Amino acid sequence: MIFLRSLLNILFPSQCPLCLSASDNHSHNPICSKCWSTITRYEGPACSICGLPTVSSYTRICAECLSKKPPFAEINCYGIYDGALKESIHLLKFRGVKRLAKPLSELLLSQVTDDYDAVVPVPLHINKLREREFNQTALLGRFLSRSINKPLMLDALIKTRNTKLQTAVSGKERRANLRGAFSISNNISGLRLLLVDDVITTGATVRECAETMKRAGAQEITVVALARSMPRINT
Repeated sequence: MIFLRSLLNILFPSQCPLCLSASDNHSHNPICSKCWSTITRYEGPACSICGLPTVSSYTRICAECLSKKPPFAEINCYGIYDGALKESIHLLKFRGVKRLAKPLSELLLSQVTDDYDAVVPVPLHINKLREREFNQTALLGRFLSRSINKPLMLDALIKTRNTKLQTAVSGKERRANLRGAFSISNNISGLRLLLVDDVITTGATVRECAETMKRAGAQEITVVALARSMPRINT
């Protein structure tokens, strides 16, 4: 295995986009081993329900989750959306480096159990899917479903409305932008589902997805994501 990796690195040399040194491990190429090792699990204080990083370990539940119970049981994110983790997600999502889906999904295994009935990826609208040619959350979901031996329900949740990019609208507009954008095409009544996303920013997308699945009769939804954006602090 070591010999094979060395051979692949020789045959397909590349440069790490973070430190500009030579990539040295084909499994997470082009991120080099040194930069990959900086991808660490977030262990700081966070809301026990939505995973939002908080300033104090005494804050167990954030204000939003206290004011309105979310449609999901909890959100589990591996790390903070920064550095090598952010770069790896960008390479997968926007540059089509699909081989990163496997090592990234392996990070998610520490965040999940096998106590689900099925795995559901956050969907893309058909227009966006045709443009990108793949759904990165579906790739992550496929590896996860195989690892925990649970079925992957690719078409259970469908995005029926092509919304504006969430990064193009303000925080208050993100919920409205996604309202009614998803529908259910499979029978999910009574199922405990693992909803897979890549990055959680405000949580608007997974909230809308989870609300849609709860209305369709899902028993419980747990969300897992690679990264969580740090909350903006108003000054």
